Amino acid sequence: MQRRPYAPGTALAATLLAAGLTAGLTGLTGCTGGSGGGSPQDSKPGDPAATAPAAEPGKYRTLDDPCGAVGPGTLRALLPGLEDLEEEEREKGYEGQAAITYDTDRRVGCRWQAESPEGTRHLSIDFERVVSYDPAVSDEDRAQELYDKKATAADIPAVVSESDTPDSDDPDSDDPDSSTPTSPSPSASNEADKADEPDNDESEKDNRGAANGSANTSSGSSSSSGDPGDDPATAPRPLDDLADVAYLDDRLVTADSGVHRDITVVFRASNVIVTVEYDRWSAAQSDVPESGDLQTKALRLAEELVERFG
Repeated sequence: MQRRPYAPGTALAATLLAAGLTAGLTGLTGCTGGSGGGSPQDSKPGDPAATAPAAEPGKYRTLDDPCGAVGPGTLRALLPGLEDLEEEEREKGYEGQAAITYDTDRRVGCRWQAESPEGTRHLSIDFERVVSYDPAVSDEDRAQELYDKKATAADIPAVVSESDTPDSDDPDSDDPDSSTPTSPSPSASNEADKADEPDNDESEKDNRGAANGSANTSSGSSSSSGDPGDDPATAPRPLDDLADVAYLDDRLVTADSGVHRDITVVFRASNVIVTVEYDRWSAAQSDVPESGDLQTKALRLAEELVERFG
């Protein structure tokens, strides 16, 4: 029997055919199996990437120069006595003295002082730009928290909204005409008697506040002008028509060196808290500075500063 001749081409064709089938199967497997590593994965509902976005930053990113924020006419009204100085001293007095701060993008301030026959006057303004480091709390909300702390520390009365007032249509509301007078219980009478007694703790608190609140006096007593018998127009109070929120505080401090009245106006404009402090000192304790003039001037300055942040 004759042998068939060996054909190298036949073997080569078989090898190439096998390689082609292997590559085809591999490509088919690659097309049908998974993502192949090229397509992005969707965020899971519980992933941080799918949560709500961070709170927006505050409106203000920088602060103005406080020493240049008060107009010359306002300074002349607030600081009588500077006009009587020599030109060089007068200009220096109106320029004010910048407060020392470590970050002028976050906090700046300026101070002025003037001597006059009716006493010494001091004026200071402070700008604080609030930044929240909590992504869930906006800069403005954080500024409101700081403002609320200041108002609470100053014992400013809370604003009573309409929802807090009694509803005349509410059947559960008290009706003085239909209610039956009752005699107070012994315990209630005792509580009323205690309420009429002087509060020594509050007196000590006022004395401590006066000593700490005045750097130029070693001892003294302070009192708020917002006592029940005082004019509510000049008592410490929230201010309705100034910036986002605002309040005014009025303190009379008596010390060995004399007497002074301190007016403080604080307001919030978005994420900036502005504080205006204005006082008049009198060497004679009988010469008590009146609230009306000092409050009016401090409020005018606050309104002028609000316009800068408008």
